[in-house]
Amino acid sequence: MKLLVIEDDRDVASFVKNGLEQAGYSVDSADNGKDGLFLATTESYDALIVDRMLPGVDGLTIVRTMRASDINTPALLLSALGEVDDRVAGLKAGGDDYLVKPFAFVELQARIEALLRRRGGESGGEVTVLEVGDLKMDLLRREVVRAGRKIELQPREFMLLEYLMRHAGQVVTRTMLLEAIWSYHFDPQTNVIDVHISRLRNKIDKDFAKPLLHTVRGAGYRLDVDGG
Repeated sequence: MKLLVIEDDRDVASFVKNGLEQAGYSVDSADNGKDGLFLATTESYDALIVDRMLPGVDGLTIVRTMRASDINTPALLLSALGEVDDRVAGLKAGGDDYLVKPFAFVELQARIEALLRRRGGESGGEVTVLEVGDLKMDLLRREVVRAGRKIELQPREFMLLEYLMRHAGQVVTRTMLLEAIWSYHFDPQTNVIDVHISRLRNKIDKDFAKPLLHTVRGAGYRLDVDGG
């Protein structure tokens, strides 16, 4: 799942972004309101984490603008302003939740998960479970099961498998993976993809009769029940 963090405090932004990436999310970030608003209204995200006080465009304006444009992405507002009137103002502006600084990361993560569950229930058609053959991924519970057997994945492995499952049956290139999972917009001549693909294949294919993760020579990789 893809999140956007709009926060001008470098330490807070790094703390939140790193924690969410370690939890298995793909995270974009902006350090000012103008760039944050542009991303929030032009890109697709599963949820936003927005600081209330931002240079250029404040967090409440970002949320109001999104709602006026019929963009209903869940938004969690962060603020050092914790009075009742402050929280009410944030919710009335269109925020879905309000978290007062300083906060514990576990609470932030729990609130994001609650927003994602709520969004999935309201949308009716939102995909929260991915399936390829007997491989199943629950995006809300962050669980992967194959043939009834739970598979433990590291956060980056989870992100990699999610991307492959969302593109099941398609050839996924190294460039696509580098941009989507590692945010590289060029090939740094690293073997990071090979290492993670090898580990992932070992976990989802090794003890099962039929492999799902296939290497397409000279092109990339494909997740498919058909190896042909």
